[in-house]
Amino acid sequence: MHLRTRLKHLALTGAALAVVTASLPGAAAADSGGRDRHPADRGLSAVIRYTEYGIPHIVAKDYANLGFGTGWAQAADQVCVLADGFLTVNGERSRYFGPDAAPDGSLSSATTNLSSDLYFRGVKDAGTVENLLGTPAPAGPSRDLKELMRGWAAGYNAWLRKNRVTDPACADADWVRPVTALDVARRGFAVSVLGGQGRAVDGITAARPPASPPAAGRTAADSGSGSGIAADSDSDSGSGTADSVTVPDPDRAAEAARALFAPENATMGSNAVAFSGATTANGRGLLLGNPHYPWQGGRRFWQSQQTIPGELNVSGASLLGTTVVNIGFNDKVAWSHTVATGVPLNLHQLTLAPGDPTSYLVDGKPERMTPRAVTVAVKDGAPVTRTQWWTRYGPVVGGLGAQLPLPWTATTAYALNDPNALNLRGSDTALGFGRARSTQDVADALERTQGLPWVNTIAADSAGHSLFTQSQVLPRITDELAARCSTPLGRATYPASGVAVLDGSRSDCALGSDPDAVQPGVFGPARMPVLRDAPYVENSNDSAWLANADRPLTGYERIFGTVATPRSLRTRGGIEDVAAMADGGRLTVADLQRQQFANRAPAGDMAAADAAGACTSALPEDPEVCRVIGAWDRTVDTGSRGALLFDRFWRRFTGTVKPADQWKVPFSAADPVRTPHTLNTGVPEFAKALAGAAAELRAAGIALDAPLGAHQFVVRNGERIPVSGGTESLGVWNKAEPVWNAAGGGYVEVAHGTSHVQAVGWDGSRCPVARTLLSYSQSSNPASPHYSDQTRLFAGERWVTSRFCEKDILRSPGLRVVVVRG
Repeated sequence: MHLRTRLKHLALTGAALAVVTASLPGAAAADSGGRDRHPADRGLSAVIRYTEYGIPHIVAKDYANLGFGTGWAQAADQVCVLADGFLTVNGERSRYFGPDAAPDGSLSSATTNLSSDLYFRGVKDAGTVENLLGTPAPAGPSRDLKELMRGWAAGYNAWLRKNRVTDPACADADWVRPVTALDVARRGFAVSVLGGQGRAVDGITAARPPASPPAAGRTAADSGSGSGIAADSDSDSGSGTADSVTVPDPDRAAEAARALFAPENATMGSNAVAFSGATTANGRGLLLGNPHYPWQGGRRFWQSQQTIPGELNVSGASLLGTTVVNIGFNDKVAWSHTVATGVPLNLHQLTLAPGDPTSYLVDGKPERMTPRAVTVAVKDGAPVTRTQWWTRYGPVVGGLGAQLPLPWTATTAYALNDPNALNLRGSDTALGFGRARSTQDVADALERTQGLPWVNTIAADSAGHSLFTQSQVLPRITDELAARCSTPLGRATYPASGVAVLDGSRSDCALGSDPDAVQPGVFGPARMPVLRDAPYVENSNDSAWLANADRPLTGYERIFGTVATPRSLRTRGGIEDVAAMADGGRLTVADLQRQQFANRAPAGDMAAADAAGACTSALPEDPEVCRVIGAWDRTVDTGSRGALLFDRFWRRFTGTVKPADQWKVPFSAADPVRTPHTLNTGVPEFAKALAGAAAELRAAGIALDAPLGAHQFVVRNGERIPVSGGTESLGVWNKAEPVWNAAGGGYVEVAHGTSHVQAVGWDGSRCPVARTLLSYSQSSNPASPHYSDQTRLFAGERWVTSRFCEKDILRSPGLRVVVVRG
């Protein structure tokens, strides 16, 4: 009742507050232009309390109003990034930026604006998202989620109407426009299919049938070009020809598929660990979440607290453009996600009808593909029209990335199945987490909504429970089905990568359904890898097998991931750390904070002594290299001397030596955390990598023993901010994948790595004990006071004390209260 009274009081006194019409963080003066006299947001309102570092605590009476406050606050901090994303999902990038420019990559793998536009305009023309919105829950989105999306769009639009954009990335740009709830849903769809259709956008939009007679059913709409791009011609510019293209080589395709889905090649990853009460000082659970996401663009996180009194009270981080807290905590439970190894797509190899490459056979009977002619507006040119070809399985694809071509010949084509193209439930899953009172409630929300497309879930609660589950929306590819229905290509790709290629000419090779699945063709919750109440559960983007090294998970299908295979150095280092923490016991939130910034480099612990020992004979003429590596403290703190030299050596060594040849003692499934080990310094690449790294640093004017922070940094408004952390290959928990620019001084920016960190526990009071950190800060607007404030905290390895309870919010120094209304 206290919070309800507070909300009522703020609403009643809002007109008297000087801050009501003041600018929000990152905003400029209000625009009194009044562009819309009858806005759709009429009657919507929310109270936003800003605490330190621009974190908004949004209070509203229902979901539409909560969405309104969330959309407003996100626009205040990230309007340009958001507006850019809405251009993407509406297929309008070529219209404003030209067809050949590269999109920011946050919403698909498209390599050009034209490819991106052709895909997303196709989604729009087909009414895909409208159909999903019309699907009743639980297969479709809930009413609460629809209200959130409606309110979010209204809040975003209200901010645009009442404020002038000051971010130079889009100030005065004509592509910054109002949006609809449907636009918000389209953005959610793009996030859902990132691992499936989104990974194959170029392959979908470039797929062309080979030369064939006009009777094959091509459309006259495939014409038009602009800005130097050739017109579509299905008869002469296909991804294959009738005679000259053969099927992919299975061995090469298997390696390409493995590399495509390998965690070490991903631009997103994460660590997370939950400890049960058996390991903690007070018998309550603990959770440390450390997602590794891009530092720029539309996959940034944004912090907030969302409150509907008596209904929802959750704090954490949202992916930009989403209406809910994706990773977070409340007064009883905390959760985080890690990118999972489950492959959220599969292929069907089509046997084409003789003489007609746009028809395929199923049980000997021909079925015609469905052509979808898609037209995209192009800057300074005529519109471009292309045809996409769809089958009962999904779109025809000409490849999965440049390394895995899938030629469309006179006899064969490949169709992509992405079950997440029927999934708009991810935000309902997050809502369920926000309302949860226990890890069991988290598991129940996953079972009820089944909305997570490409992540694992790790959770802990105040009663001392821990949970790991790989509850993904995955194609229902059982190992039995793969053995019975794989084509020769699939028999190579499925074991290597989990990418199944099934015989599309047989109806008995259909995916089928599990009785507890909310949509056809996917696994139900009973088939998911789950581990409950282990002393610790940890994941660093390897498979579920070693979520706890003492309780290995087995028995799941290959598409979920591997069992008894080598783990990454980050997984091995993470398990060593958290297992030792669990064994020591008496854990607190402070221990989680120390783990986050321990900055131990497992590769250094395993290889630096061997490298230093063999260095003298490998480089007898350069003893300084040997001295620096031998003296390195094996960490990647900003003050670590020798870390940069080892990093540049290690990149060269692991980039040129096959994994099996890097170590003298091979991997053993009986000892998966400690093997392989003992650096193989006898390979000729060892000396070359050492010498090359030293020469590289000297040529850049960088001392071999320079402190890491002097040459690993980001620049914000002219200020150089040193950054700790290390790369995937080094196995560092506090991951940073920086951008090398020798002329600029070394690593001059972080492409992706540690993003929104939360260390959460409970002490028996109503308020969780939570520390958070958003490494790249809340706003991407250089004019905002919250453009780099948390980045400086990150550099100093300092944390934000979360203000979850009302009393803590109201005690915040500099508290600003804003009542926002339509």
